[in-house]
Amino acid sequence: MGDRVTVRIDDGVADLRLDRPDKLNALDLAMMRALVESGTAVGADPSVRAVVLSGEGRAFCAGLDFGGFKSLAGLGKSERPEEPVEGLFDAEQDSPANLAQRSAFIFQEISVPVIAAIHGVAYGGGLQVAMAADIRFIAPDARMSIMEVNWGLVPDMSGTQTLGYHLRLDVIKELTFTGRIVDGAEAVALGLATHLSDHPRQDAMAMARKIAGRSPDAVRAAKRLLNRVVCREPAPGLRAEAEIQASLIGRPNQVEAVVANLEKRSPSFTDPD
Repeated sequence: MGDRVTVRIDDGVADLRLDRPDKLNALDLAMMRALVESGTAVGADPSVRAVVLSGEGRAFCAGLDFGGFKSLAGLGKSERPEEPVEGLFDAEQDSPANLAQRSAFIFQEISVPVIAAIHGVAYGGGLQVAMAADIRFIAPDARMSIMEVNWGLVPDMSGTQTLGYHLRLDVIKELTFTGRIVDGAEAVALGLATHLSDHPRQDAMAMARKIAGRSPDAVRAAKRLLNRVVCREPAPGLRAEAEIQASLIGRPNQVEAVVANLEKRSPSFTDPD
């Protein structure tokens, strides 16, 4: 986990925090690996009965750190977008998800409830990490966005799977097509979050402690049952995410989206063939 994620376990509750506050907890390769490693570790610990997922500093997670992924930003040397980008699309063992997807989806895979506490921003990949939690508390002034379209990309960290558990398809499409930013109250109204809270981490910890006081057999069984009955089989959707994202990375319009964003100007896109 190193210097990217911290975990503290107390009375059956794992307090798991993204810990890169100087970068608003932006996702680089080390952060993604740390999320998988820490999620796997708490999931394998029989003493853990609930997890609280949050971010240190001023934000939950600002999304992908494009400075660490120049190839993904369309600015690298790779001319073959189907190739793995800095290990992001490498297959994971014992999971239908690749590394990028599993850094979020691990919180669906582990057997105990995960409660996210969202403050500041949860943009792009940060939103997808939050959506992989089972329950979300959000501050009124927090901001969420499916922001990948701003960079000429699509959500590819399991968001297409987890968003569908909570939102209507037309709402998902609108937010994905536009990259529109919503505040805490609208996030709850749309289904991006569960509860509005002035103190998200405090309230998430209170709920986690309550869950930790229930039968761990019943709680684990309930998550397993509800995921099996309500949620679709993830493997096909996760494969589609990776394939479609790979078809976009490095293409002229994707590069133009990135460059225009960095240069703070309106993009000039070409029509598809």
